[in-house]
Amino acid sequence: MKYVYFFGAGKADGKGDMKELLGGKGAGLAEMTRIGLPVPAGFTITSEACDYYFKHNKKYPSELRREVAKNLEHLEKLTKKKLGDAQDPLLVSVRSGSAKSMPGMMETILNLGLNQKSVEALAKNTNNERFAYDAYRRFVQMYSSVVIGLPKEDLEARLRQLKKDLGVKDDTEVTAEGWRRLVREYKAYFKEKTKRDFPEDAQEQLWGAIGAVFESWMAEKAVTYRRVEKITGLLGTAVNVVQMVFGNTGEDSGTGVCFTRDPSTGEKTFYGDFLLNAQGEDVVAGIRTPMHLNEMAKRMPKAYKQLEGVRQKLERHYRDMQDLEFTVERGKLYMLQTRTGKRSPAAAFQIAVDMTEEGLIKVAEALQRIKGEDVERLFYPILDPKMPRTELASRKLATGINAVPGAAVGKAVFTAREAEAWATKGERVILVRRETSPEDVGGMFVAQGILTATGGKTSHAAVVARGWGKCCIVGAESLDINAEKKQASVNGRVVREGEWITLDGSDGTVYTGEIGLIRPEPPKAFATLMKWADKVRRIGVRANADTPHDARVALELGAEGIGLCRTEHMFFKDFENPERSEERQQAIQEMILADTTEARKKALAKLLPFQRGDFIGLFEVMDGKPVVIRLIDPPLHEFIPKDPRKQEELAKKIGTTRESILRRMEQLKESNPMLGLRGCRLAIVYPEILEMQVRAIIEAAIDCQKKGIKVIPEIMHPLTMDKKEMKILDDATRRVAEGIISEAKVKLHYLVGTMIELPRAALLADEIAEVAEFFSFGTNDLTQTTMGLSRDDAGRFLPEYVDERKSGIFRADPFQSIDVPGVGMLVRMGIERGRKTRPKLEVGICGEHGGEAESVKFCHRVGMDYVSATPFCVPIARLAAAQAVIEEGQKKSAS
Repeated sequence: MKYVYFFGAGKADGKGDMKELLGGKGAGLAEMTRIGLPVPAGFTITSEACDYYFKHNKKYPSELRREVAKNLEHLEKLTKKKLGDAQDPLLVSVRSGSAKSMPGMMETILNLGLNQKSVEALAKNTNNERFAYDAYRRFVQMYSSVVIGLPKEDLEARLRQLKKDLGVKDDTEVTAEGWRRLVREYKAYFKEKTKRDFPEDAQEQLWGAIGAVFESWMAEKAVTYRRVEKITGLLGTAVNVVQMVFGNTGEDSGTGVCFTRDPSTGEKTFYGDFLLNAQGEDVVAGIRTPMHLNEMAKRMPKAYKQLEGVRQKLERHYRDMQDLEFTVERGKLYMLQTRTGKRSPAAAFQIAVDMTEEGLIKVAEALQRIKGEDVERLFYPILDPKMPRTELASRKLATGINAVPGAAVGKAVFTAREAEAWATKGERVILVRRETSPEDVGGMFVAQGILTATGGKTSHAAVVARGWGKCCIVGAESLDINAEKKQASVNGRVVREGEWITLDGSDGTVYTGEIGLIRPEPPKAFATLMKWADKVRRIGVRANADTPHDARVALELGAEGIGLCRTEHMFFKDFENPERSEERQQAIQEMILADTTEARKKALAKLLPFQRGDFIGLFEVMDGKPVVIRLIDPPLHEFIPKDPRKQEELAKKIGTTRESILRRMEQLKESNPMLGLRGCRLAIVYPEILEMQVRAIIEAAIDCQKKGIKVIPEIMHPLTMDKKEMKILDDATRRVAEGIISEAKVKLHYLVGTMIELPRAALLADEIAEVAEFFSFGTNDLTQTTMGLSRDDAGRFLPEYVDERKSGIFRADPFQSIDVPGVGMLVRMGIERGRKTRPKLEVGICGEHGGEAESVKFCHRVGMDYVSATPFCVPIARLAAAQAVIEEGQKKSAS
C-alpha cells in the first residue's frame, strides 16, 4: 500500500479527485501542481495512514517511515536544501488535511527544521537575522503548544510582555535581539514544563509534528465539528509536508487568504485579506489588521495580477467558489491551498444560480450544492457579527442543544403566564423553563425565544418552536432554573426575571445581556433555485400548521397543503383572538375534570365554536389544498395546571375545589403516559371528544364550501394499532360527518385515515388499510416505540451513541434523521402492505423527519406521496425531494 504521494516541479503523484485519500489540502496541492500553478514542493501522507494509526494503538504502518524518508530525500534534491542542515537548511510546514473542509479544527506547524545551528544559517543566507529568529520563535511556540500540549496562552503572554518591555505594538517592530530573547524564554519554559530540552534533531521534530496532526483528528473540537456538520465515514486526516515559503522576509513579501467570490453575498468579486511581512497564521489569528486585496494590487501589482489569473483559472477548473491561501516571497507568488470555500446561506444560493447562468454548472449540480442547513439558516435572525469576540466570550452564560437556529434577545421570564403578561405590555421576552408542556404554548408563542434545561431536538419545546421558526435552546443542563424564585443560575452567575439574555440557536450558546441581531434577507436566487427544485421533484410537500398564521407562512414557503394540524395546540391559545384564549382553556379543563358524560358534553359544547372557527381559518388560507387534521393526541393530564396557585384559580372559575382537581389528576396519572390513555384511545374511551372534533371539522368545511372555498379535509386518528379499532373510529367519524352533511343538504368529499406510529400498525398495515383511506407515518412516536427511546430523555445519552470517539452506535440522532435500517424497514413494510390492500392509498409522513433532507430522500425512495414539514423547513423538503430525483438518476446511470 502506498502511504506517501509527492508533488513538485510541475508533477504530482496524486490528483484533485483523490480527496478521500489525500485530504482536501493534499488533493488541491497536487492538482494545482499538475495544472502549472506555482506551488512549493512537498508530499502528502494519506488518510489511510491516520486510519491505521488509530486502529493499531497509535502506531504507524511499518513502511511509513521508509516512504517518508524516500520522499523527504526527493524534496531535498529538488530544493537543493537539507532538513535541519547547518549550512543551507530546508524548512517545511506540517499541516492537516481532511477530505471535507474543517477550517481551524486541526493543527499546523510552520518553520519545522529550525534549531540553534540552522537558524544561524538561515540568518546568514538571507542576510536577515530578524526574519530568521522571527521564524524560529514561531516554530518553538507552535511545536510547544501543538505537539507537546503546553498552554498557548502562557506562550502568548510572554510575547505580549516582550512587546511591552520593548515599547512596541506590532510584531513587525520587534528586533532580532527581541526574537532571540523570546526564543530563550520559550525554551526555558519548555524545559521547566517537560524536564527536557527543546528538540534540536529535525527528524524528531518532523515525527512529533506528524503525530500531533494525526492526534488532532480526534481532538474534541474536531470531533464536535464533524458531528455538528454531519461529516461521517472519513478515514482520518492526511498530513502535508511542504517546503516553507516566507511572507515575513520584508516589505516585498506577504501572505493572504482570499475567496474567488464574496463568501457573504456570493457576489462575483475578488474577496480577501493580505498582510505585508507576515506568515499565514497572522491573517487567521487576527493579531494584525490586514489590508484588502485592492491594497495589494497597488503595492504588489505584478504578484496581484498573477493572483487574479490564478483565481480565474481555479474557479473554471473546479467550477465552484474557491478559498485560497497564498504567500508572496520577495515578489514571487506561491499558492499554498485551494479548497471549496465556506459560504453564507445567502451566498450559497447566489453562487449556485450565478454559476448555472454562467454555464459553469448544470441545474442538477446547482440543486445538489445546497444543503438543508443553508435553507434553514436563511430565514433566522443572527447575532450581529460586529460584536467583538472578546466581549461575546465574557457574556457566555451556558450552552445547550441548538434545537432551532437563529438568535433571540429578550428579558428572562420563568412562566408562560408571565411571558404573555409581559408581551402584552410590549416587552420582548425569553421564556426560560425547566421543560415545556402544552399549557405553556401561549407563553411560547409570544416569546422571542425559548430556553429549557432539559430535552432534546425533538422535545416539546423544540418541536413547537421549530414550527414557529422561533429560536430555541434545550438541554442546557448546567442551568439551575427556579421558577418560584424567578431566576436561573450557573456557576454562581444569576439571571433574574426581567434581565436581558440572548440566545444563539446556531450553536446553543446562552449569553447575558442584550446583543444586537440582524435578519438576513433571502436573495432573489433563493426563489430561482426553488423553482428549479419544484420542476425536478416528484414527491409532494405539505406543512405542519396549527393556525392560519402558520398556514400562511407555509404557503409563502411553497407548501402544497397541510399534512398535520395538531388540534390540541388550539385548546390553550386563540391565535387569531388572543383575548379569548382563557375561555377555551377553561372549556377543555372543564371537560377533563368532568366526571360524567353529560358534564363532558356540556364542556365540549363550549369548545365546539372555537374549534370550528380554527378550522374555518385554516380552510380559508388553504383554499383548494388538502388539510390533514389530527384529532386530540396527548394524555389529558397535560392540560391541567400543575402550579397550585393556578389550580386554585381554576377551581374558583369552574365551581369546584382544588382537592377535586388533585383527585382527578391522581385518577389520570399514568406510569408511562406516552404509552397510556392518549391518541385514538381517548376517542374510544370518550367518544364525545371525537364527536365534537369531527363536528367542528365538517361544519367548518361546509361553511367554507358555501362561501366558494374549495375544501379538502382529511380526518386523521392517531396511534391506531388494529383494524377493529380503526373500524370503530371510522364508523363514529362517518356517523357524525354524514349526519351533518345530510342535514346541510350538500356534497362534501373527505377522507378518514390514520397515523402509523406503532410497530404493530406497520406490521398489520394491510388490514388497517381495509378501513383507512390514507396513512401518515408519525415517525417521532414510531422511532420511540420501535427503538425503545424517549425523545425527551434520550438527549442525556444519545450523544454517547452518535459520538465516534465513544460508542458510535448510530450514524446520527434517530429523532433528527430517520433510522433507515430499523424504523425505515417498518415504514417500507407499512407502505407495501397498505398498498397491497388499497393500491391508491395516500401515504405521507408528518414527524419531524419530514423536514430533514436525508429522511425526505428516504420517503422518496419508498414511494410516499408527500412529506409534511414545519413551515420553515418546507423549502428544505422541496430541495431534498429534487435532490432525491437527481441522485436516483445518477445511480441508474452508474449501474
